Parts: sequence; C-alpha cells; structure tokens
Amino acid sequence: MNSGRPRVALVLASSTGGVGRHVRSLAQHLVASGHRVDVHGPAATEDLFAFRSVGAGFAPVEIPARPHPLKDATALATLRRRLRADRPDVVHAHGLRAGLVAAAAGRRPLVVTWHNLLMARNPVLRGLERVVARSADVTLTASDDLIGRVLRLGGRDVRPGPVAAPALEAPAKTRAETRAALGVDGPLVLTVSRLHQQKRLDVLIDASVRWAGATVVVAGSGPEEAALRQRVAERAAPVRFLGHRSDVAELLAACDVAVVTSDWEARQLFAQEALRAGRPLVATAVGGVPGLVSDGARLVPAGDPGAVADAVSALLADPDAARALAARGAEIAAGWPDEATVAAHAAAVYAELAGSADAEHAPAEAPS
Repeated sequence: MNSGRPRVALVLASSTGGVGRHVRSLAQHLVASGHRVDVHGPAATEDLFAFRSVGAGFAPVEIPARPHPLKDATALATLRRRLRADRPDVVHAHGLRAGLVAAAAGRRPLVVTWHNLLMARNPVLRGLERVVARSADVTLTASDDLIGRVLRLGGRDVRPGPVAAPALEAPAKTRAETRAALGVDGPLVLTVSRLHQQKRLDVLIDASVRWAGATVVVAGSGPEEAALRQRVAERAAPVRFLGHRSDVAELLAACDVAVVTSDWEARQLFAQEALRAGRPLVATAVGGVPGLVSDGARLVPAGDPGAVADAVSALLADPDAARALAARGAEIAAGWPDEATVAAHAAAVYAELAGSADAEHAPAEAPS
C-alpha cells in the first residue's frame, strides 16, 4: 500500500459555475492536506477558477459541455496521454461529460461525481449516462435522489457525495454602497445562476412583473442570455443581467430576497450561500433542495410563476417574517458540512481505492 497520500487527477468539462467552484475547493483542500493534485479541464476553467493558484497542477483538456464526436475524440486522446504520463493513483471526474471521457481514458480506479440530473430525453445521451454509471468504481452523488438513478443504471458502488458552497468573503462594501452602485432604492430580488434552461429564469422573469417597485438582478452567464433578454423586453420586466460577478457577498447583503427557480438542483450552491448569509430564500421544491434547506426557505412548485410571485411578495410585504425565515435558514446552514469536511470525505474514498488497487497488484503471500 502507498505510504503517502494518493496522487489525484481531477477531471472536469466546460464549467462557469458550481462544478468548477467545487473542483477548485477540492483541489485547494487536498493540496493543503498533502495530496498531489492535477486538474484536467478546458483552458477557460483555469482562467476562471485558477486551480494553479491553490497549488494544483493544470493540464488543458478541452471537454465540451455537449457531446461532439471530433472534440470528444481529441479530449480523450489528450487525457489518456496525460494520465499515462502522470500515473495518478485515483481519477475523479466531475459530471457526466467528464465522467464519459475519463472512463474511456481507462485509468483506474475511477470516481465520478454526479452533480446534475440529465434533463434531456435523447436516447443517445441516456445511453452515455448508463456507460458512466457502469464505468465508475465509486459514484458520488450530490443529492440523494441521484443515488437511485445511478443504481438503476447499473452503478456498482454509489454513495452520497456532499458539495459545499465555497465560503464567501465578508462583503467589502456596505449594503447601501452596493445598492447605490446598482442604482437601486426599492426592493431588490437576487439570483446567482448559470443562464441555462434548467434554471428556469423564464419563471423568474414572468413572476417579476408582479413585484411593484422591485428590481430583480441576475448574476451569471450562459447560453440562454439572448432569449432571456428578449423575454424581459417583451414583458417589460424589472430584470437586469449583471453577467459573471465576483461580488456575490455584496449582492447578497444588498438584496431583500434571494430566489432559485430551477427545474432540478442537487445541493444548490446559491441556496447555500443565501442561507449562510442570512438572507430569506424562495426556492423550488426539486431534487435535493428540500432536504438541503428544510424549513429554512419558502419552497414552491417548479415551473409556477404565480407561486414564486406570491412567495416573494409575501416576504417583501412582511419584514418580520422575512427576518424570521432568514434566521431559521442560517440555523439550518450551520449544520451543513463545510469545504474541508467535503474534501476529507473525498480523500477517504481515494485512500480506500488506492489501497485496494495496491492490494490487487501486491505479490501473493507464500502459503504457510
């Protein structure tokens, strides 16, 4: 068995949000605990998440967000070459796209974390999902509802794999300063989200027209931006798109209500940030969200603009209720695992698998 910490390869596909932040957090804490860590992902992820700055190695592997035969083949060849050269003790892929390429690269043992539910009904994608489930030596799932899905697809060893939102730094500006910079003097509703269909920001836009005098700000980028901007214009909705922001702590301190309108989420990172910051949250009751927030948020059905509008309106109209909800949310958040605990959980899985791999290749003892 290895006497030192396992050398770990972390693999991710194109990411601008939660997956990339989680991989950076893992890399940082694993390096701090003595692991040698190499991150393999698109060059843009290094630009955004700065894996090298926390002591990890980084090798560009251009795994696109969506299947693409030529790009996938190139990514596979690149990753296979890198893994053969580096010889990591464990490969840990994050998400189905990275999991598929890592499985094809053939380096074992392989851990795959499922961060999302595949929403598309494309039979080809469903088939690829099954390949990933059956290829992993250990599957970690970011929400409990994914455990059953991976098992049904043929997963062998499927376990919960908590994902903690990276801790936000204390706000550098006051609430008043941030609101002044945004040009807001009335109620402020906030969401931080990738602009993607799964996030159902169309529901937020449709709900927002019922909040008299309020401003809704959306921090994030993504492929749906043009369509969402058009919807805002058509409905004359009070919604502004801020793009990618590094001042989420300031935005949370400045807002009156935080909102999540997704069709599905696991351990939703913005929901975690909102509750930890002591902000009242309205969120859809989907995936792992109810188990995450319990009674620390107002839960509403997915795809229902009226329910979102009513829940937010009620909190804006009743500051005492909003404060009580925020306090309960902060109490719930205090019991969540932090980043160091999540990394320690992953490290224990690596040690288990690296030990098993060593044992398989050790010479058999002579019979007595």
